[in-house]
Amino acid sequence: MDMQVLPTDLMQWLTETMAGEFTLTMLVSMIPVVELRGGIPFGVASGLPVWAAFIAAVIGNLIPVPFIIVYIRRIFQWMRQKMPRLNRLVDRLERKAHLKGQKVTKFKYLGLMLFVAVPLPGTGAWTGSLAAAFLDMPLRKALPSVIVGVLTAGMAISILTYGVTSLF
Repeated sequence: MDMQVLPTDLMQWLTETMAGEFTLTMLVSMIPVVELRGGIPFGVASGLPVWAAFIAAVIGNLIPVPFIIVYIRRIFQWMRQKMPRLNRLVDRLERKAHLKGQKVTKFKYLGLMLFVAVPLPGTGAWTGSLAAAFLDMPLRKALPSVIVGVLTAGMAISILTYGVTSLF
């Protein structure tokens, strides 16, 4: 029996249909660090029009946000209790959230939106959501800021991606 990571039919669907490319772009955009900043160029490179890559990347980037804001502190606490070997990783992530949170604190929700909107490494929905969680921002107030930030960053990355791809 042939053991493949993904069946050929699924691979074909993911890489040869617009729905598959859309789904794959969403999944790529859910990955921390990559997020929508890598998802939009990935989607366009996969064959999606810029507008479709934008929509897929925004959806994918936003899926983890409410879970991070609501549950990350509990997850870190659980990891400390059940997996003490990961304490250094949790410490580093908490430190990062606190440092990024200092940038957001002064302007609160506007600061959170601007932080997420800046399309640079170390900013984005994941880090912004971590900061919101550690600043005890309620989901109903933090989520709109993150959404507007993701949409703003997505427009900037789409414009850059379209500009670069129009050169070729």
